[in-house]
Amino acid sequence: MRILRHLFERNRKWADNIRKTDPDFFTRLSKQQIPEYLWIGCSDSRMPAIEIVNMLPGEIFVHRNIANQVIHTDINCLSVIQYAVEVLKVKRIIVCGHYGCGGVQSAMENQDHGLIDSWLLNIKDIYNRQQAKIDSLQNSKDKINLLCELNVVEQVKNVCHTKAVQSAWNSGRDLTVHGWIYNLEDGLLKDLDVCVTNLDEISQIQKFK
Repeated sequence: MRILRHLFERNRKWADNIRKTDPDFFTRLSKQQIPEYLWIGCSDSRMPAIEIVNMLPGEIFVHRNIANQVIHTDINCLSVIQYAVEVLKVKRIIVCGHYGCGGVQSAMENQDHGLIDSWLLNIKDIYNRQQAKIDSLQNSKDKINLLCELNVVEQVKNVCHTKAVQSAWNSGRDLTVHGWIYNLEDGLLKDLDVCVTNLDEISQIQKFK
């Protein structure tokens, strides 16, 4: 079957339901997107950003990749951040990981997973720096989940180290970077108490002049 008819049917029902509650919704949406948030999350199919925070299309600008990475050589992610900050003028950037992340688990294994191993090297570096803390836990699930949290914290730092974010802060923009994690087992978000609002909160060596 070349056409996935059931998905088109679901799309029609979805659009019809929105129009019933707000007849002008798609007309407004087509003219301009003015999201307040940039969401950087995992590609995991169980982590749909809009549904998790119960928002509508147009309210969140989204970038997703395996294990919610912000890598300084990833032009895709850096371009999304720059566009969100400089063009869309978002006020909040949320890095959201999730417990039980397969990418994080793979990074902890000494196995050949193919091309993804290069992508996960950054998480292996986090594990190396935090190994004593992680290995102090007895349960393998707890170890993975702790590394999931530590990975989010690291990616928040990486967001703050981008030129786009620092330029916004230098210009006096109101921009905050948050670190959250999602629990697949109960559908709830957890604030990891990582919140960066200005250049004074990052290390001197990471600041651009």
